[in-house]
Amino acid sequence: MNTPELNHLLDTIQDENAPNPQLGILQHILEYFSCTTGTYHRFDTQTELLQLQAQVGVPDFLLPKMTEIPVGKGMAGIAAARKEPVQVCNLQTDESGVVRPGAKDTKVEGAITIPLLREGKLFGTLGIAKKEPYEFTELETAQLLEIGQVLIDKFDRG
Repeated sequence: MNTPELNHLLDTIQDENAPNPQLGILQHILEYFSCTTGTYHRFDTQTELLQLQAQVGVPDFLLPKMTEIPVGKGMAGIAAARKEPVQVCNLQTDESGVVRPGAKDTKVEGAITIPLLREGKLFGTLGIAKKEPYEFTELETAQLLEIGQVLIDKFDRG
């Protein structure tokens, strides 16, 4: 499952120590998967909301709607509630109910959000998206889940 490219990405995540490491890491993840848009949310156990830590490619006018997300709402909230990846091949035409109406304003199509889980405990979510219709493969989903474990190691050790 691990390619040299994935191993390099995992090492890069572990070594990232820029002033805003979450943003740098998200940019590396998007590049690896050839995506244009992404979000990284951490779960706040006090408020029980997903709190935006980093984003790339989200239009400014949508940020207020994405700063805090209730578990169960939108792709990030549903991935957190179900504790499993949620994806749509075309966010613009999806009628499954997982896509919030405002999300279509991102102009992305193929999207996946994974929960960041360890031993059943929710740490957050990671979402990535492409500008064209796309269904992420089982391998890509597994790789994203592995990346999620490295994110937990990096930011939620305590």
